[in-house]
Amino acid sequence: MRKFFTSLFAFFISWFAGGLVALGLAIATDAQEEYILVFMASALVTIVVTIVFFVAQFFSNAPAIIDWLALCTIVLFVLVGLGLIGWTFSQPVDKRQWGSDLPIVAGLVLPNLATVLVHWLFVRWRVGRGLMNAQVNA
Repeated sequence: MRKFFTSLFAFFISWFAGGLVALGLAIATDAQEEYILVFMASALVTIVVTIVFFVAQFFSNAPAIIDWLALCTIVLFVLVGLGLIGWTFSQPVDKRQWGSDLPIVAGLVLPNLATVLVHWLFVRWRVGRGLMNAQVNA
């Protein structure tokens, strides 16, 4: 039951953190309808990360697996961000739209990084506390 509530609270906290970052970017870049995609992606990433970290809590060496998953997802989003930036710069000069392309790239990467980091910090903290309680009680 502890793992379920850990994942549930991590879901809400990380969704809130990712949403705040997305909202801050939307306000800073005067975004319009295109940021609907950013908020949808943030919600989807939060759901997927919650499921992945929930399953990782059931392994015997959960802290190591959770750390590894966090590192892999962070690297994944950094690579996605670099790929999107590279794709933006690879467009012909006359078709580049700097004002609309780079804010959406930042909006697709930064809120998701915040979501993963907050989720990892909360789950890792709770799993670490559970291990300490189990060792003390044993």
